[in-house]
Amino acid sequence: MPGTPIAAPLVAMVGGGQLARMTHQAAIALGQTLRVLAAAPDDPAAQVSPDVVVGSHTDLDDLRRVAAGADVLTFDHEHVPNELLEKLVAEGVNVAPPPHALVHAQNKLVMRERLSALDAPVPRYASVDRLDDLDAIDAFAARVGGPIVVKAVRGGYDGRGVRMAGDLAQARGIAGEFLASGVSVLVEERVEMRRELAALVARSPFGQGAAWPVVQTVQRDGICVEVIAPAPELDDDLGAEAQHLALRLGAELGVVGVLAVELFETTDGRLLINELAMRPHNSGHWTMDGARTSQFEQHLRAVLDYPLGDTDATVPVTVMANVLGAAQTPTMTVDERLHHLFARMPEARVHLYGKGERPGRKIGHVNFLGSDPADVANLRERAALAAHWLSHGQWLAGDAERSDAEERR
Repeated sequence: MPGTPIAAPLVAMVGGGQLARMTHQAAIALGQTLRVLAAAPDDPAAQVSPDVVVGSHTDLDDLRRVAAGADVLTFDHEHVPNELLEKLVAEGVNVAPPPHALVHAQNKLVMRERLSALDAPVPRYASVDRLDDLDAIDAFAARVGGPIVVKAVRGGYDGRGVRMAGDLAQARGIAGEFLASGVSVLVEERVEMRRELAALVARSPFGQGAAWPVVQTVQRDGICVEVIAPAPELDDDLGAEAQHLALRLGAELGVVGVLAVELFETTDGRLLINELAMRPHNSGHWTMDGARTSQFEQHLRAVLDYPLGDTDATVPVTVMANVLGAAQTPTMTVDERLHHLFARMPEARVHLYGKGERPGRKIGHVNFLGSDPADVANLRERAALAAHWLSHGQWLAGDAERSDAEERR
């Protein structure tokens, strides 16, 4: 009948954060509507999607409501209890990535044990399950002969649940705190690394895989503040090794959708796996402007078993900087800050999440694209200046005069 909307697949996403918001943007171009399970009506994705279920990711009935009639159920975070997902699968819901894969992004011990069984490179580690087992930390520290990191086995993101121990006594104290609150811990050797990398790939149910260029990530206080794509001065063989490793893990674990493999590049030129994420990831935000297919479109293609898109970069270098809430919220509105930024840096590609500002909270990101890999230092500087301005409403010292001159041109 004339005027009848074209039927399109329905994708349901658990979580209403910025990742769901940006996935919805990609869904629009594909003629789709993304249904989201949001914790509140003003969550970032709930502000833009017309199909919103307000509820909890730990409530089975809410999960059933968001999945009802959908072609696939996917995620913008990994915090859905696996036992609830197993029930949905038993009821016929198409869950992507499936629970047997997602558990490796939910439980660090399960991940470490499985990766070790697959002969994938990981830091040395040991698990501690009980308060009366803290002596195991002493034995582990003696075995690795160096500083250690204490991690909560479950939960945690942006550095939460990961603590650097200054000495053995501190490691025991940190582990004791976690264990006393009912959280098992993992102790790992602190890796001597040159830098952190991320290999982002996607995999479809058909088994097709695709990999973006390997990127360098920069962390501050456990939070990713910058991504450089591709990673500067990365050895070609090491970059290919990272991509092949990520694609192999996607296949071995049965991932469907985007998979981010966070890596340490050690000082002696090896790769070690740090974390896994089975969803769009902060390390892939650069793809929105710097790649032929963004990670958000690719995730939709993958979970719907479409042929995957071209992952080539569109420019020689892209720098992404996260916009984090300032310690003191500026009196100038975000919109006013955006006006000034565009006047001074018209080339900035800005992505804001519709989130309230609070210290350290990710409220957006900016991408800067370069035509010459040699220009990476300048791009990094401009991205950092833009992100700081959007966070604080202040130009960093030494930049105000230059920015005023640019605005007058």
